[in-house]
Amino acid sequence: MRIPDLVWGSSEIAYCTPGVGKTTLGKELATRVGATYINVGDLAKEGELYEGFDEEYECPILDEDRVIDELEDKMNEGGVIVDYHGCDFFPERWFHIVFVLRTENSFLYDRLESRGYKGKKLQDNIQCEIFQTIYEEAMSSYKEEIVHQLPSNTPEDLERNLDQIIQWIEQWMKDNN
Repeated sequence: MRIPDLVWGSSEIAYCTPGVGKTTLGKELATRVGATYINVGDLAKEGELYEGFDEEYECPILDEDRVIDELEDKMNEGGVIVDYHGCDFFPERWFHIVFVLRTENSFLYDRLESRGYKGKKLQDNIQCEIFQTIYEEAMSSYKEEIVHQLPSNTPEDLERNLDQIIQWIEQWMKDNN
């Protein structure tokens, strides 16, 4: 049976992991439902899918066209969970549902700071969360009915999110297979 394709988003404006829990959630979900998990940051690093380096944020600049080319065949197979901090460059046809994980700023600040974020990079990521930048990006890139926000502050949120997404997948499979 084919499972639906999903994408995670979170608050992040630079090409770095923002600490809202999408990797933990995505990997665990893939294990539980038998999906293929793809972390776009890891994919880009392995394939050197960059077009330069951002000195201000101290991170590589993703070559979005090359990422799309790299993912195309995998996405056509289906059953893929895509983990990335943005979603506006992915083709709309790729996903059945989009989840944007949201973290309260006090939690997010501590997580990012513990990962070494500082200065402008730290502040811009916090502002991105405050202004719901990634959620707005998802809403403008995909049909409104497939975009969902999930809280991601505590381990209990993680379990609730897993249960909710698995229920959604089971219903989708029932309706579409």
